[in-house]
Amino acid sequence: MLAKRVDEIPTGEHWLFEPKWDGFRALVFRDAQEILIQSRDGKSLNRYFPELIEPLLRQLPGRCVLDGEIVIASGRGLDFDALQLRIHPAASRVNLLSKEIPASVVFFDLLCVDDRDLMNESFQVRRKALENLLVSAQAPLYLTPAITERAVALDWFRRFEGAGLDGVMAKQTSGVYEPDKRVMLKVKHERDCDCVVAGFRWHKNGEGTAVGSLLLGLYDGSGSLQHVGVCASFTQAKRRELVEYLEPYRKDALVDHPWKRDGNQRMPGAQKPLEPRKRFVLGAVAA
Repeated sequence: MLAKRVDEIPTGEHWLFEPKWDGFRALVFRDAQEILIQSRDGKSLNRYFPELIEPLLRQLPGRCVLDGEIVIASGRGLDFDALQLRIHPAASRVNLLSKEIPASVVFFDLLCVDDRDLMNESFQVRRKALENLLVSAQAPLYLTPAITERAVALDWFRRFEGAGLDGVMAKQTSGVYEPDKRVMLKVKHERDCDCVVAGFRWHKNGEGTAVGSLLLGLYDGSGSLQHVGVCASFTQAKRRELVEYLEPYRKDALVDHPWKRDGNQRMPGAQKPLEPRKRFVLGAVAA
């Protein structure tokens, strides 16, 4: 289930507010001794976060599906850059990082438990069931805070911007779980800048015909292009239009690409090698 961006935290009754975690969105499936940590685009994240498998098996019930966010915490707060380092092709590197900078998972929704399908239940019911399920949860598994007081949500939004919280989520207490629909609301901190579009990913349902997200970069003081995020909120028509627009930039794009390392044609944050793209400036893209 996705979120629609809005400018202000909503007023009125029947809202639950949660922190917006700066991490990797993931669904966690458990069936007996099998665990699947699934990314937003339907791919398995198991190999990138091996340290989460045993805690998930030990603490979750035998059959369940939970929605949450994978995060890495440091002394300064959540560290999204460290999280991106985990998406690496070498298992030895992933295993080393899993010990040096272990990840956690923060859960905020429960889709089913045992034989009980909760997707058509209200969020208020799902939240209560999630609280009961995680009442004894221990690190690295966590239950996200959720409150009804808008004043507290505003305080979160102001106070925790520098600690890795990306804003505030607002969810209607009566809402059912609707996959692929933007029925939740998100209020994010505004930081606008001119970014370099250095690559893109295909849409999960449109390989070769629709752009899923643009990979954004900014040059630092030394002239190196640093990955700073993605831009992915497009209509389906715009996704198809971008394919044609980007076509001229793809030929021989990796010849002098600043993210080409040792012949490995891999962009920051990508889970597999990407086809060649050429960088170009797209003005005033929100990073």
